[in-house]
Amino acid sequence: MRHANTLLTSLLVLGLGAIQTEPCLADRDPEEHRAGRYEWVPVSGTGVHYFSEADVIVHEQRPTANGFIQRSTDTIDLSGDLHGRVLYHPTSVFNLAKGTLVNTGHQVFSGTVLGSVPVLLHDHEFRFDVDLATGATTGRAFLENRIAGPRIRCELQMVGTGVGPDGNATVAYSGQCRVPVDDGVEPTAAHDSWTGVRPVETVVGGRRFS
Repeated sequence: MRHANTLLTSLLVLGLGAIQTEPCLADRDPEEHRAGRYEWVPVSGTGVHYFSEADVIVHEQRPTANGFIQRSTDTIDLSGDLHGRVLYHPTSVFNLAKGTLVNTGHQVFSGTVLGSVPVLLHDHEFRFDVDLATGATTGRAFLENRIAGPRIRCELQMVGTGVGPDGNATVAYSGQCRVPVDDGVEPTAAHDSWTGVRPVETVVGGRRFS
């Protein structure tokens, strides 16, 4: 009987060890469970950044030693492989001594990617640099935080291409997007359309495992 109890204890310890060392689904990228259904695809297109008073809302403008900082809400329309509108919320740092402008902040793209169903993608890592003397503009955008729609991520490089007769800035973009290979699969009860596979939780000895 003692031998049986010892064996049972050993098996229980080994089982708990296996549970504790198994990676938790909630700690992993949900896309890893469906990685075979995704691929990176090159994308390109153009955009228009609107600058009329009706299209730009200035929330704050604060002077600095070399210029000023402005917070605003702008709109940008994208055409091409990404087709839709960007709600652009930049913090613009103007350095008039150096003749530079740096935009960072938040933006949300609403539209389609390579003909997908509509998506909402958030970006808080973009940066755009502008030469105020020449108007030369370069930047990068990371539309990687999905709010709604298919699990799509885009990394873009943008270059200013001039200013139209209406005073709006034009850009060209290129880069790559990670898109579902099969976007027609609907979420089931075992999946969450926002986070992917739902973890199965187990409680052992008062501890919760996924």
